[in-house]
Amino acid sequence: MKPTYKPLTISNIFLSFGLLFLVACQEPVPRRPKKQGKQHFYKEVIRENKMLNTKQKQRIANWIAKDTLHQYIESPNGYWYYFAEKDSLATQYPKLNDIVLVEYKVADLFGNMIYDTQKRAYKIDKEDFIPALQDGIKKMKKGERAVFVIPSYSAYGITGDGDKIGVHQPLLSEVTLLDIKTEENNNDKTD
Repeated sequence: MKPTYKPLTISNIFLSFGLLFLVACQEPVPRRPKKQGKQHFYKEVIRENKMLNTKQKQRIANWIAKDTLHQYIESPNGYWYYFAEKDSLATQYPKLNDIVLVEYKVADLFGNMIYDTQKRAYKIDKEDFIPALQDGIKKMKKGERAVFVIPSYSAYGITGDGDKIGVHQPLLSEVTLLDIKTEENNNDKTD
């Protein structure tokens, strides 16, 4: 036996379109975005970085303790240094806007050279440079040579330098302050 189909009547078609029209023309309900937990994510990243920094600081402290030949000074800005050559007669320290000429090299804590000796002119607190060295150079006088032990959070941190310095890599840097050109001398030459 064949199934029988009822033919569609015009009234059934209008009724179907009418219902469809009523349902389709309702005001759309916006979907709320899911909470991604950004606050939790940031708190977790901060917690992880604090933990890494604490471990790194302890490793550096152990490394410094093994170096019995030098007397390290701990900076309040989170790095250590000692003077390999100190000038007791010079009195001038670099200050804001002075231009200094430095010679420096960068190695890892095992002494593996990352960047060999380079010279660089640097305008105090006005140019991008390794943050710990920006601060450390201001503690030096012309002719002095200092060695800096720099944790990653005072150097290139979680990004590295995009070339030879890796992420979370502590550095050992030897810096010689070759010259200081004061802001007054710099202004005289540009007039």
